[in-house]
Amino acid sequence: MKRAFMEGNEAIARGALHAGCQFFAGYPITPATSILTYMLGALPPINGVCLQGEDEISSLGYCLGASMAGMKVMTATSGPGISLCSEQISFAIGCEIPVVIVNVQRLGPSTGSPTKGADGDIQFMRWGNSGGLPSIVLAPTGVSDAYLLTVHAFNLAERYRCPVFIAFNKELALLKESVDLDALFLPPVENRCYANPDIPHLPFKAEKDLPPPFLPVGGETIVRQTSSTHGPDGFITIDPEVISKANDRLKNKLEKYVDRFSIYQLHEHAEADTLIICYGVTARAAKDVVTTLDKDARHVSLLILKTLWPVPEAVIQNAARKVARVLVVEMNLGQYVFEIKRVLKDKPVEFIGKMDGMLISPAQIIAGVGS
Repeated sequence: MKRAFMEGNEAIARGALHAGCQFFAGYPITPATSILTYMLGALPPINGVCLQGEDEISSLGYCLGASMAGMKVMTATSGPGISLCSEQISFAIGCEIPVVIVNVQRLGPSTGSPTKGADGDIQFMRWGNSGGLPSIVLAPTGVSDAYLLTVHAFNLAERYRCPVFIAFNKELALLKESVDLDALFLPPVENRCYANPDIPHLPFKAEKDLPPPFLPVGGETIVRQTSSTHGPDGFITIDPEVISKANDRLKNKLEKYVDRFSIYQLHEHAEADTLIICYGVTARAAKDVVTTLDKDARHVSLLILKTLWPVPEAVIQNAARKVARVLVVEMNLGQYVFEIKRVLKDKPVEFIGKMDGMLISPAQIIAGVGS
């Protein structure tokens, strides 16, 4: 049995290396810095590249350039850095550039409290780009989960040619746990689909709602790239029909296929009339609640979402079909709860949340469940 005692940030770095990450650029920021320091030691010996950028904006820009050249790339930052990266995120979405972005969230607003955790960026990771087009957001609940979901994140970035966020949290990033690496059910590593270089290349020509096949910038075949609205040939266009089709495809390539990458855990009890929905570090307290209430014959069901965006509506609806009420628990003042209310219009949806730098305790969740 191969076991390792590691912190959450190290698990993300090691998961990235397993997935084939070849390039990392980042700027030091608490509590994400140890991902940068780990990659600084790990990438050069395997002929990879690791850079400390002059800021978060340039770091993500370096990643996008390396990705357009054909490399698998990752950056890591926290809430203030994610705010700075909005334009680069928009570029990656609109130009279909695969990149994994780790957001080790800390307490906000603004620069907030670097040593306190929160889940205050959940909506920002979905809507913090010009145009409002979707990206993928995955949320680990622990150290082994961080390793596993990082591999998934790279696979999804390559498969759908898009940014994929890992919504982490200071409490998980610095948490150390023993991980049984042999027991992790890791998916096969995926690579982006390459176009035939021997025929004329249209860099954004795709079949139906799928991402286009890839050729690297700087190779023998000319590959046009622009951040402006463009047609299949990569040239700038203002044709409404072309723009509409392109934006519809960018939306549909993720939202239509979310059932294929809806990652979650469902602890269902036949006698439960309450479903708790949560994600991230709060799921650890919620699991304790399920165990405690089971001992008292006060049964609840628990849905832990690990795919947050696009919203896995079918998963949520299926989990809630037998219960009378839903309780959403998250470390903010109410963000994902609005998605649950949208999806479950016929159910009473209640909320427990706070954003004060303290974890939500099992006792607070039990109080929300009631007698």
